[in-house]
Amino acid sequence: MPLFEFKCRDCGATFEKIVPSSTTRVACKKCASPKVEKLLSVFAVGGSPHAAASVESGPCGSCGAAQRGMCGVE
Repeated sequence: MPLFEFKCRDCGATFEKIVPSSTTRVACKKCASPKVEKLLSVFAVGGSPHAAASVESGPCGSCGAAQRGMCGVE
């Protein structure tokens, strides 16, 4: 079942919800308002649990950027 991200138009809360079909009604988890919009979200692909460990880290050890500061992490 697909997992979607939503934003409430009334209170501004963002939340995720598993939506089994296109006819499923979604309400805000915070205020219960039915005025929610589906957000554009990132698509993730499953793979080997060791795939992330095989990526060499950058100079600061937090990403694969070629130079410190290129990934936005200081």
